[in-house]
Amino acid sequence: MEHADVAVIGAGVAGLTTARLLVDAGLRVVVLEARDRIGGRVHTDRRDGLVTDLGASWIHGVDGSAVAAAADAFGLRTTEFTVGGYQVDGRPIAYHGPDGARLDASATERFAADVHAVDRVLARVIERSGAHDSYHDVVERALAEQHWDADRTERVREHLEHRSEEQYGVASTGLAAHGLDDDVVEGDEVVFPDGYDALPARLSEGLDVRLEHAVRTVEWGAEGVVVAGDRGAVHADAAVVTVPVGVLQSADLTISPPLPDRHREALGRLRMNTFEKVVLRFPTRFWGEDVYAVRQLGPAGRWWHSWYDLTRLDGVPTLLTFAAGPAARAIRGWSPEAVTASVLDELRRLHGDRVGTPTSVHVTAWQDDEWSRGSYAHMLPGSVTADHDDLAQPVGDVLHLAGEATWTDDPATVSAALYSGHRAAVAVLGRDVPISRLWAAVEQTGRSGAAEQAV
Repeated sequence: MEHADVAVIGAGVAGLTTARLLVDAGLRVVVLEARDRIGGRVHTDRRDGLVTDLGASWIHGVDGSAVAAAADAFGLRTTEFTVGGYQVDGRPIAYHGPDGARLDASATERFAADVHAVDRVLARVIERSGAHDSYHDVVERALAEQHWDADRTERVREHLEHRSEEQYGVASTGLAAHGLDDDVVEGDEVVFPDGYDALPARLSEGLDVRLEHAVRTVEWGAEGVVVAGDRGAVHADAAVVTVPVGVLQSADLTISPPLPDRHREALGRLRMNTFEKVVLRFPTRFWGEDVYAVRQLGPAGRWWHSWYDLTRLDGVPTLLTFAAGPAARAIRGWSPEAVTASVLDELRRLHGDRVGTPTSVHVTAWQDDEWSRGSYAHMLPGSVTADHDDLAQPVGDVLHLAGEATWTDDPATVSAALYSGHRAAVAVLGRDVPISRLWAAVEQTGRSGAAEQAV
């Protein structure tokens, strides 16, 4: 049986970060990836000659972000796009009322002020919430304190419900009251005009990554870890498992002996979400030149309520919308044509005959992806913030878990995946390693490879 110092399961950003830092420290690391590509839930499509990020898109706040620092060190181009965190304002957003007509500046300002007013109360209500309260529960309490009329209350309720759906891909009734505690954007948000997959591509340079190697069993004990799957087994002194929560909870991966109670209880309070992207490119731009996003208020926006203008990435008129939570479950199994027709019905409600026929449409299906079973994890009512960190506690000093769901401060992000990979590497090594070694090690590998080719 082949032996390695460390076996890393999963070649997403968490797994590649771990492997890169451990290799830099002199260890022999094998990365086993079930897919036929690296990147995990960072996945860029280029089939039509254009760049479409089907998975992660944004860095939600570049200030102090290690992902932003890595992207800068690797020379990856970014474009500022500060509205992806479902802000109510801050960048021009074209709001349309329940009748479909666009709100004027004054009405937009009043609506945004209402949302901010509830948010200020909401922070206090969440702090006082019970262990099993949902986000819906605390929103209702915060709204009740405003004593507004029914219509005004409903508009803000819709916004907050859509925020929980768009941020975590789950209805507000299924999200813990404190499930959006991390919903803070520090600095500008940016996207990648050349594709987010450039990040995992750089991280993987020079690593021993074995694609289409699905791990089915992980056996751990005092003698180390044996990971086995479709293409044989590897014995290692330690293993780092970076698969998504949906795979951890499935019967397709068996960890033996089972994870300790602390880990299993934390895992049981997390769920993978339902969150899909719909990217539509058009021959001409029919929406306002001055907007970053288009949003509709009212019952018609139950599913399709927000469209983000990605035209600035490559000059092609492009809108991105999300099927999130209930909407994603409802369209599951629909053809791309059916999804497109549903989205276009709402766009034409707002813009009439100016809406042309899309030149291309991408519709994701992460909830049906066997290697993720959703886009990212969310906290159920009854969860506690520490559940993320509890998952990352070393098991028997030989088994480690990493990935976006194991990072408390900013889960459900590429940043969380990267930070969790760094933490796992530190735990394996038993000593601290500056996170900046991550991009320094990649650059060093690149220079070494270039020198070898020159010789």
